[in-house]
Amino acid sequence: MFIAWAVVVGLVAAWTFTPAAPPQQQQIPEANRGKAFGSNERYLVEGRVRRREETLKTLEQPWSGRCAGETRKAFISGLSHYYYFRQTEAQHYPQYFGQLGAEYIAKQWATTDDQRIDRLTQEAYVKGYFKAADFDGVAGKMVAAVVKAERVTGNACAG
Repeated sequence: MFIAWAVVVGLVAAWTFTPAAPPQQQQIPEANRGKAFGSNERYLVEGRVRRREETLKTLEQPWSGRCAGETRKAFISGLSHYYYFRQTEAQHYPQYFGQLGAEYIAKQWATTDDQRIDRLTQEAYVKGYFKAADFDGVAGKMVAAVVKAERVTGNACAG
């Protein structure tokens, strides 16, 4: 009985005073080492171009329709779709391709069109056409980052 008690006390002491193991780093798949992107990147680049075009069309719609009905749904959905893919790629390229992938995808999402989309998104936010809470999940994370330094001064969709 004494031996069992000593073993239990010893195990508890070991668990208590042993430092935690460092977290394992994300391992880049062997096939992706030394690469910034995969073999299907050409299609993803084309998709980014189309996504930007669609998002700019969304942001060029009349301001008056952004507060209600189907036009509002299309406005929020268009922005959500764009920021969802942008955030997803920003998260996954470093996981799959390491630092090379992180640098590559940051450049891919830093075009003048992307900057324009961010600027127009900030403008709509400041004027009160949406709240960051209108977006959920992955898209919400990116939208929050884009508008974090902005202050809402309008109330376009209030009431």
